[in-house]
Amino acid sequence: MRKTVLKSLQDTESAEGNWLDLESIAQVEVTSEHPEFPIESALVVGRGHGWRADGPGVQTVVLKFDEPQRFKRIWLRFVEEIERTQEFNLSWSADQGRSFREVVRQQWNFSPSGSTVESEDYRVDLRGVTTLKLVIDPDLGRREAAATLFELRLA
Repeated sequence: MRKTVLKSLQDTESAEGNWLDLESIAQVEVTSEHPEFPIESALVVGRGHGWRADGPGVQTVVLKFDEPQRFKRIWLRFVEEIERTQEFNLSWSADQGRSFREVVRQQWNFSPSGSTVESEDYRVDLRGVTTLKLVIDPDLGRREAAATLFELRLA
């Protein structure tokens, strides 16, 4: 039998890829942010320890691109130590946000005794993207936890 031992995806996958420099091609809008965890910490490589909302409840992060973009890969990583069920919805627009098409809607159960990291790597072919919207419901139905996002990368 042939065997290969693979490195952990959460350790290696995010570092790979030709990620776009979001600072130079987009503006970001966010419904809330904790002063110690600004949105740039999740969007710019090497900028910190991720974004955190300033309070509980559903949060939205919107990227508005200066020029229409083509995306082949979307990488999302959430890190959480609090037990909760999160849902996020990622959608895109080709008309400056007047209408959106869903890329994915995903639920994840975080648990300190097991699952503390959610990494999602989507291979896509999105053309003419003017707006990308991420809506996070960090604590389905209970509204007690603050939304977090450790990384969002686009290629």
